[in-house]
Amino acid sequence: MSATVTSHRPRPPAQPETLRARRLPAYAAPVIAVAALALAAAIVYGAGIGGPVLVIVLGAVLYLVGLFAASNAVEGRRSARNRTWSALIHSAFVLAVVPLASVVWTLVSKGTERLDANFFNTSMNNIGARDPNGGAYHAIVGTLEQVGIAALITVPLGILCAIYIVEYGRGRFAFAIRFFVDVMTGIPSIVTGLFVLAFWVLIVSPWFNDGRPSFSGFAAALALSVLMLPTIVRSTEEMLRLVPPPLREGAYALGVPKWKTILRVVVPTALPGIVTGVMLSIARAAGETAPVLLVAGGGAAINFNPFENNQSSLALYVYQQAGEASKYSPARAWTAALTLVALVLILTIAAKLLARRNRLSR
Repeated sequence: MSATVTSHRPRPPAQPETLRARRLPAYAAPVIAVAALALAAAIVYGAGIGGPVLVIVLGAVLYLVGLFAASNAVEGRRSARNRTWSALIHSAFVLAVVPLASVVWTLVSKGTERLDANFFNTSMNNIGARDPNGGAYHAIVGTLEQVGIAALITVPLGILCAIYIVEYGRGRFAFAIRFFVDVMTGIPSIVTGLFVLAFWVLIVSPWFNDGRPSFSGFAAALALSVLMLPTIVRSTEEMLRLVPPPLREGAYALGVPKWKTILRVVVPTALPGIVTGVMLSIARAAGETAPVLLVAGGGAAINFNPFENNQSSLALYVYQQAGEASKYSPARAWTAALTLVALVLILTIAAKLLARRNRLSR
């Protein structure tokens, strides 16, 4: 006869209420924020020492102090410090986003005034100060041609230079390349414009123009190339260095040549980061004014030939319209600025989609 023995273990005692961590209720932070803003408004407007900006700044300080005090009283000093630093991090994020949101809102609100067919189909040729018409068709054409030529020159050169530095470069020569790329990163855009003016416009262009110097969109593209090159080289170099070494070693172990490993494994792996660096350089080039003004001269008429005569750009168009003594010029300038931002955004999205489609698969 078998008997089943059941073991009855004593249950652990329940935690006393004093050992349970106390926490602030979910509504505490919003209540403290509203009270801090109300107190700040009362202080600022009661004393007459400022406006809404000072109210927000003082309210943020009072909110941090009140949040720390409430959390310290309920949760303890450690949780209070954690909440305060978390609130500071979120405040820094908001502080970084607010200017960007303000710029976007200002561009959209003021740039839609001349967002019509006439703006995109006409130029400023024969447009007077009292004429409400006139558009930026010539500037859009100039920007696309100049930035496109600069990208065709710079992107292959910059990527190949970065590949040499990471995969092949050793010794003093590679160090010298890195050094000069770092120096070029800080060159002001006006200096690049002066360099192309002195070299291309005054020395080279007379050979093709019966001995006379000539402004052109191609000269502006050369100046923009000098600005784009260091950004592409440095960003591509950093992305290539992030590629895991086992990927290269696995390809070498299978007998794949080094050049094919770079082409088929390393570059596709780093392609999203490379595209980001290229688009940053294109965005910088599209927004430059001084080089275009120095070597392309600007112009009010449409010029499809980047190798002859003056040519404008959207950045230069914004600069010129912002300084015009006409009541219709500010609207043109804001719409041109919105067009420039939208153009860079479209190119960035297209490049990101293309890089995602062509990146290395599993």
